[in-house]
Amino acid sequence: MTTKQKLLLIIFTPLLICILWLYVFWCPGAPEIKPATEKEFKQIVVTTKGTTPVKNVPADYYPAGRGYWFVIQEGLDKGKKMFFRDSVHGTGTPVKTIVFVHGNPEASYIYRKTIQELIAKAKKPFRLVAMDHIGFGLSDQATYEMVCMDHARNLRQLIRHLDLKNVTFVIHDWGGPTGVGAFIKEPHRVSNLVITNTTVFPMPETGFTYTNYPISWLPWSSMPTVIPNRAFGYYASFAIFTEPSGAFSIIGGFIIHALKLQFGFYPEKERTAVKLFTEQFQSKTNVASSIRLIRQSAVWASGNKYEEPTLGTRDTGPFYRYIQDNIKKLWGPGGRNIGVRMVVGRWDPTGKDEVIKQWRENLPQLDGHVQTFENVCHFIEEVKYKEIADAIIDVSKL
Repeated sequence: MTTKQKLLLIIFTPLLICILWLYVFWCPGAPEIKPATEKEFKQIVVTTKGTTPVKNVPADYYPAGRGYWFVIQEGLDKGKKMFFRDSVHGTGTPVKTIVFVHGNPEASYIYRKTIQELIAKAKKPFRLVAMDHIGFGLSDQATYEMVCMDHARNLRQLIRHLDLKNVTFVIHDWGGPTGVGAFIKEPHRVSNLVITNTTVFPMPETGFTYTNYPISWLPWSSMPTVIPNRAFGYYASFAIFTEPSGAFSIIGGFIIHALKLQFGFYPEKERTAVKLFTEQFQSKTNVASSIRLIRQSAVWASGNKYEEPTLGTRDTGPFYRYIQDNIKKLWGPGGRNIGVRMVVGRWDPTGKDEVIKQWRENLPQLDGHVQTFENVCHFIEEVKYKEIADAIIDVSKL
């Protein structure tokens, strides 16, 4: 960045942020949605959505008649509706079950392109399951600041209810600790793992981390301090489609994106996805829950204590220790020796050599099966979906 560009950035960034704050608070927000009735919670699986703020459901979100809501049976989210799609593709008995586990601030729709490629390319029948965690997509709104141990507890209930077997599960972002955290308590169900820009190990301090990326002085973990909550959906839909660039391009690009969306001007490219990723955060509680995960990225998978406004002090330490103590012995060469593939973008903390090394040390069978892409950001599903689908087909022998 030139000296002139730095000067412009220093002068105009605060001004642009102030303008965005004014626009956001001047315009009315989305109304809060009333929770579902007690009668709707009596069944374990239902076909009607609950308190999701999403009004415009994309036509390709799930196959006709194959979208459901699992009513969580126990824990802090008991009674909430968790969306999932469950379908069989190909002729005959499925030989594998493919499970997609999303992260933050996304939803199962992040895998839409990968799923299309997978269905088009696979030569053997398979079952496909993808869910939206509570506080995301078509699932019920969060009611507290959720972290991976909460989403993993809910996911494990869904896994057991659906009795998923011979599973290849695909993970991204916080979907890594969530998916591994759920399946590691059901290790016999897993045959394969596909890793896309995520980790379940403490983030090495060298190079990119979420305390210095994508902008050294305004990193991902600090974004909630400058983005108004009512503009958080704008930021989520912007971040998912961001390409590697400098501070000036990122900040200026976000301001322009946010102002366009504030006045209803959605981009022609990925219009449906942008609207979905924005709408899911037209809920104060969903925003608060997503922001908690952003703050957690500063101590990614290290285990920490934090204060939750309604639940008090919470400790993620035991959750991560269990994963890190057991992943190698349960799924490594001395355990089930599951198949493992990795497809990662390098312009991201989870794509650096040190993180890849952690995965290889714990799952040595990953050697020779890592694909890296130098100019690809964190949300690799948006650009390398063909490669991800190919990795799923390869490891699953589809």
